[in-house]
Formats: sequence, C-alpha cells, structure tokens
Amino acid sequence: MASTAGDNPHAWGLVLREIWRRTRQRIRVGPLYRWRFSGRTPERVLIAPPDLRPADPHIAEEIYSGRFLLGGHVVETGGQSPFSLDIASYPWNEALHSFKWLRHMRAAGTDLASANARALLRDWIMTHGSHVGGLAWQPGVTATRIIAWLQHSTVVLQGCELPFYRAFMRSLAMQLRYLRTLAPDMPDGEDRLRARIALALATLSLPQSASSMRHAARNLALELEHQILADGGHISRSPLSVLDLLADLLPLRQTYANQGETPPDALLHAVERMLPMLRFFRHADGNLARFNGVGARSEEHTSELQSRSVIS
Repeated sequence: MASTAGDNPHAWGLVLREIWRRTRQRIRVGPLYRWRFSGRTPERVLIAPPDLRPADPHIAEEIYSGRFLLGGHVVETGGQSPFSLDIASYPWNEALHSFKWLRHMRAAGTDLASANARALLRDWIMTHGSHVGGLAWQPGVTATRIIAWLQHSTVVLQGCELPFYRAFMRSLAMQLRYLRTLAPDMPDGEDRLRARIALALATLSLPQSASSMRHAARNLALELEHQILADGGHISRSPLSVLDLLADLLPLRQTYANQGETPPDALLHAVERMLPMLRFFRHADGNLARFNGVGARSEEHTSELQSRSVIS
C-alpha cells in the first residue's frame, strides 16, 4: 500500500520547510521589510559586463515599431507602453520584464535604439519600479533583469540626462537590495543560482566594499558547488539549464578578469566542467538533446545554441 505524507515524517518535514520558506519570503516583501529595499544609491556603473548571447538589430527595429516577439508570442502594442498592457501569455510577460531583449538595441548601435531602450526602461521604472510584487518582481525575473541592465547599461545610459541616470541607478540599487534579501529563501534551482550570479556581477560592476565582494563570491561558490554536478550537468539535468547558466557564468568570469579580481575557484571549476557537458548535449545541427525541458524553441533560443562564444 502506498504511504501518505501522514505516514512519512520526512515528507512532512519537507512540506513544513517549504511552508516556512514561503512564509519567510512573504514576510520579507511585506510592509515591515520594505524599508530594507531603500538606501544608498551607487553613483555610477564601473563596467558593463559582456553579453555573449547573439543579438539581431532587426529585432530592435521591430521593437521600435511596437512589435514584441517574446516568449514565442507576438504582441503589437499600438503605440502603448508594453508594460501597461494586460497580456495573458506568461512566457511573454516573463521575457518582457527580464529585459534580455536589450541586447538587440546594443546590436543596432544607433542613437535611436539607445533612446528607445531608455524610453522603455523609463516606462518600467514608472509602472513597476516602486510597486514590489507580481511577475515583474519574481526573484528569478529580477535576477535576469539586473544582469541585463548591467550588461547593457552603456546602451541605456548613452546620451541620457542626469535625472534618468539617477533614476536608473536608484532602481537598480533597490532591485539588488530586494534580491539580496530574498535570495536565501528562493527555492532550490536555476533561479537561485542566477540570483547569486547577479549579485556577484553587481559587486564587480558597481562601487562596492571588498567585504561585499567577498560575501557575494562566497555565496556564489556555495551555490555552484551545490547545483553544478561533478560531470558538469545541472541538478535539474536539463541541457537548456547548462546553456543558459553558462551564458551568465562566462560573462561573470570575464568581468572578474576585466576588473583584475580573482574569481572563486568554484566558478572556474564549474565552467570547466560545464563546457564539455554542453558539447556532449549538442547535436551536429547545433540543437540540444530534447529531454528534461528541452523541446521545440523559438528562433531566439535556436540562435543562442549556435553562438560559438558560448559553447566553444
């Protein structure tokens, strides 16, 4: 006869730990903790980390025209801000608030693309920047957005006026404090590791104390040792997770080098193990083996798989 949770003390322990984790997370984003998200604002971005994902200037043109192809779903904004629309597609909204599409603005390399990126980022700050909650502030989405804002800060800030620069830095600092508060209570998995990557990247890209840098590096190392297995695979056993995480870990490793800082040994060892594993998962046509969450993907994901800068 199959046992139930009531017959299994270990199962009950897991359930209670998960309930307590979620309770702590709700408390930490509640009114009593909101004061922790405010504080000193960094004066500037010291360095923009590289983004190894391929970019397409034609997508920047589509975005400028109000056509957003994100998460396998196309939305025509009709001149409205995409952040004010009520779109039912969760993947589309997740991709929108993650801001990974900023790389296409960088690829366009024009003043118009920079101005459009700046206008869209200003819209996000006005509509979501001070209202913590919902999909836009899910920790995994926030971590991805922080990485994208840092990587493409030069594009967003190019030619901007001082009030926007201050608003950008203020919002970025708030998101970092929020993510730092929630990271310990995030569920085990890729999003928690990405949060640690984002926080480590921020200590290199923004003026930070040496102790903050060491603390972020230590937390990152612990998470890498837990999530990246001896064979280079991720604990999820998803080939796509290996690819996506490498696309964040390699820029982090490069940023340590660019800043003349020594990266954690765990970061170097994880990358060394993950690269052969990714090549193992990759077919001759550039696609990944289809199991554990890897299936038919959008053109954006397919082009990521072809990126030699990530997998060579």
